[in-house]
Amino acid sequence: MKKGMDYIGVVERVDFPNKGFVRVIPDCEENAADAEIRVTVKGVLEGQKVKFRLSKLHVSSKKGEGRLLEVITPAPQEVKAPCALFGSCGGCAYQSLPYEAQLALKEEQIRRLMDGVITEPYEFMPIRRSPQPLHYRNKMEFSFGNEYKDGPLALGLHKKGSFYDVLTTDSCQIVHEDYNLILREVLSLCKETGLAHFHKITHKGYFRHLVVRRGLKTGEILVNLVTSSDTKTYIGGQAEEMNFVEEDFLKTLCDRLLALPLEGKIAGIIHIRNNSVADVVMSEKTTVLYGKDHFYEELLGLKFRITPFSFFQTNSLGAEVLYSTAREFIGAVDGKLVYDLYSGTGTIAQMVASVARKVIGVEIVEEAVEAAKENAKANGIENCEFIAGDVLKVLDTIEERPDMIILDPPRDGINPKALDRIINYGVDNLVYISCKPTSLQRDLVTLQERGYRVVKVCPVDEFPMTAHTETCVLLSKTSEA
Repeated sequence: MKKGMDYIGVVERVDFPNKGFVRVIPDCEENAADAEIRVTVKGVLEGQKVKFRLSKLHVSSKKGEGRLLEVITPAPQEVKAPCALFGSCGGCAYQSLPYEAQLALKEEQIRRLMDGVITEPYEFMPIRRSPQPLHYRNKMEFSFGNEYKDGPLALGLHKKGSFYDVLTTDSCQIVHEDYNLILREVLSLCKETGLAHFHKITHKGYFRHLVVRRGLKTGEILVNLVTSSDTKTYIGGQAEEMNFVEEDFLKTLCDRLLALPLEGKIAGIIHIRNNSVADVVMSEKTTVLYGKDHFYEELLGLKFRITPFSFFQTNSLGAEVLYSTAREFIGAVDGKLVYDLYSGTGTIAQMVASVARKVIGVEIVEEAVEAAKENAKANGIENCEFIAGDVLKVLDTIEERPDMIILDPPRDGINPKALDRIINYGVDNLVYISCKPTSLQRDLVTLQERGYRVVKVCPVDEFPMTAHTETCVLLSKTSEA
């Protein structure tokens, strides 16, 4: 085998995150040894016959890496994907699998990762499904761009494997139809202006992102248009002033959005100014054009106020399954002090508060902490305290020692120094909620080395159709630790 050449093979297994292992089919007897090499190819399914281009080859270990070129034969369990853009859009990975097959695949992936690091017998629970596999997301961040270089303005998600090209995803199947109606109307109006999208290399252009949030339980919608201040157009690289009045444009935007036949109700329309060169949604100036700067969602009988930058689980019904699982793992905490670390808007803390003496939440995002305080007050919860700051630094300032700790860190897991301080509390039980099983896997190694035993693991499918999964783990301190 040679780098840069194309080969054909069969996918034997798919690991998280959607990483396939392909057995090469030799093209002649002279190349029979090629069948011993396993090539890693992303974006494939077990049982597919695929064509790929070899990008790396490690002869000594008989391993390689390749880029998918074509699916020659689909997997036996594949079905027609509900979305016409599946395969081109980078948003979903498993739409062509029946939902039960998706669950089985994810359960197997998580079990394999856990079995790879857990050193003692433990209970692996069957994966818990999302109550709604489609139309479940309560937040979508769409990007402005072009489907191809110098093409017409597009608004949606990035093409699979592309950092620059954007597909207009106005028939997305993992959101409510209200999202698609809003996207189409916003794109239509933006095209009428003649202004360009913000280019990631030149840092010129006006339109950047459209962020839509919708309460699945409440139907309330928050629409956020993110732009730069650059209202010029560019022809042949030369800037030309446009006959563009931003105030009039934003007023028209509100009028047209409010006239849409939506099932839900728009709670607020917001204009966010962002001139940063970083390709992230952030605000230098936030202006409420209509309504308010927040909406409400409900989980397990509690009400939550959500603002443009609040962290909140993107699958409301799935979050109820996840948090119910966590509460089941937490068990009886009557009269006990619980730490909820990486607490976000305080969702878990408030759900535990009813069965604990007190809950202290720590979260680095100040806006999320303020939202947590407001949510707790609105829900009549008085035994929750929320502190803004880095977990590593805040832990040194809290005088009350915990009886139990809940961990719900970001995707990269827990800072090793913070994990060390968490372990030093020596609490009898820890509950770890992870949105990235490979980060969880790494942290479990440390926790076990420092005297904690994994009692049980339960995957929860918070993100149907995608390659991502949440995992809930209960750990107990060993007697000899």
